[in-house]
Amino acid sequence: MIPELGHFCLAMAVAIACAQGVVGIAGPTLKDPRALAAAPVLTLLHFTAILLAFLALVWAGVVSDFTVENIADFSSSSTPLLYRITGIWGNHDGSILLWCLILSLCGTAVALGGRQLPASLRARVLGVLGLVSCGFLLFTLSVSNPFTRIWPPPLDGAGMNPILQDPGLAFHPPVLYTGYVGFSVAFAFAIAALIEGRIDAAWGRWVRPWALLSWCFLTAGITLGSWWSYYTLGWGGYWFWDPVENAALLPWLTGTALLHCSIVVEKRESLKAWTVLLAIATFSLSLSGTFLVRSGILNSVHSFAAAPDQGLFILVLLAITIGGSLLLFALRAPVLAGSGIYAPISRESALILNNIFLCAIAAVVFAGTLYPPFVDLLFGIQLSVGAPFFNQTVLPLAGPIILAMGVGPMLRWKRADLLPVLQRLWLAGAVAVLVFIILTATKHIIAALGLAGGAWVVCSALTDLAERTRLFRAPLGTALGRFFALPRAAIGATLGHIGFGVSVIGIAAMTLAVQKVVVLKPGQSTMLGGYAWTLRDIHDAPGPDYTQRVADVTVSDDGKAFMTLHPSRRFFTAQHVITSDAAIRTNGFQDIYVDFADEQDGGAELRLNRHPGAPEIWFGGLIMALGGVFSLSDRRLRVGAPFRKRLPGGAEA
Repeated sequence: MIPELGHFCLAMAVAIACAQGVVGIAGPTLKDPRALAAAPVLTLLHFTAILLAFLALVWAGVVSDFTVENIADFSSSSTPLLYRITGIWGNHDGSILLWCLILSLCGTAVALGGRQLPASLRARVLGVLGLVSCGFLLFTLSVSNPFTRIWPPPLDGAGMNPILQDPGLAFHPPVLYTGYVGFSVAFAFAIAALIEGRIDAAWGRWVRPWALLSWCFLTAGITLGSWWSYYTLGWGGYWFWDPVENAALLPWLTGTALLHCSIVVEKRESLKAWTVLLAIATFSLSLSGTFLVRSGILNSVHSFAAAPDQGLFILVLLAITIGGSLLLFALRAPVLAGSGIYAPISRESALILNNIFLCAIAAVVFAGTLYPPFVDLLFGIQLSVGAPFFNQTVLPLAGPIILAMGVGPMLRWKRADLLPVLQRLWLAGAVAVLVFIILTATKHIIAALGLAGGAWVVCSALTDLAERTRLFRAPLGTALGRFFALPRAAIGATLGHIGFGVSVIGIAAMTLAVQKVVVLKPGQSTMLGGYAWTLRDIHDAPGPDYTQRVADVTVSDDGKAFMTLHPSRRFFTAQHVITSDAAIRTNGFQDIYVDFADEQDGGAELRLNRHPGAPEIWFGGLIMALGGVFSLSDRRLRVGAPFRKRLPGGAEA
């Protein structure tokens, strides 16, 4: 009965979302106050209906209702409770329902938190979100229904994919989806502004917090996903230029460009057309990633198996959304001319340079990801574009971004002098050069460039903060007072840049990693990275829904054992699948990593790794996300742009 109620709520959500879209977009044209007031109410009803449907599916998973095909295919009675819940979004149908829930939640946030917006703009934003949600809900009901019943039900379910039975996968998809879907708000603001034909500084102030919030979630989601693949898949790496990884990276790149452009619109009322186009492109890339993951076009360990009709439906939805928005942009772009004037050397120019290279990287990644499947589709030729291509094309484009990140924040708006800025950055430059010289002596040129670039970004961000507070040039109490008086958005931006620099340092240091695949029998040892690695024992151990073989590996330095790791191989009885669980020990600056790959002739095949700098990759990502959250705590971003007060004579204050 509960699944039927969930199905009914899903059908109701389609009708409400359609009404929300029509009323929200047509209401301002009709100039009917009742229509403007109805859009937020319909949005709340829309969210409530989808929430009830989602809870109904969660209930079916918790009680193991195997008459629901989705539960029978992706859960079992022996699956731990946590994974019976998270398994709801660990498959195609459930993940789409989660996508719709987050999309409706975004609309609710605009309806409740956007009371300071003009009523017509808020109604149109909610209308656009309603139409987008209506498309996804129709897809869910027609070809991806999570409430489909089967009879007779199996005695037990097939069980969840063992790889997904991990706490990282319990939180990674919701966080990542929130980043994806969150950009729908910026997209809706862009479409609403195109309909109204007006974009000004207030629009930039309204868009910026939504873009920043989405960027924070997407950054955290990508970081969690990278960390999960690092310790779960047993590959010993953090990024493999997998097509689905690239699908998440693309909107992050354009979203970063959008975030910086919205600042220019707010401060200088420039780059308005480009900002609108970035908002459209970012959400379009989020939708494209959804299509690629679920269409079967891309082969990936992350992709969902999908029927052809599902991919076709998403492709049609993608064409309508992207094609319609670009057509509207082409018709209305002439009215979006910017009014700001600035010199070639200015903060505006630095942000434009940032945008150019971010979009260039996005174009390269997009082409490298989609070129092989399209060549296969058109000519039947199998091609493989892997890490060497992306490394050789992306790294040169990232260099100018790293250089500009140090200089740009210290430039003035409209017109600036470069020489004084470079003089203030002499210490950051000296540190970067020193790091490069030291690493060059070890003949690791790529690592030297990366570590120097990361040090440059971190030191230049700290220098900017020191300049703002007059640290070392004023009494400490004065400097602290100036620090606490700084806008939180400025401190958050500094944290974001520092986090990026820390991640660059970690990525560069990982090029110095050493690894070895070896077969050892109990009591045997091997040397790697200056350490002795000894297999002590192999034994059985129980698990909640699996059995496992555990290897005890001792790591010694100068004959003294300083850690013992316990990698394992797990056999899941329900799915008859064997997975490996890597053992990792970190001190915050390097990881000692052992994977139990196979068991041979009484011995163990082990993948041994020593990864310097690996923790900094994820620390940097979290610092970036926290910097965004700190910026959002700035009241100027939370309350949005204020209305201009009219004076008694009719003039604007």
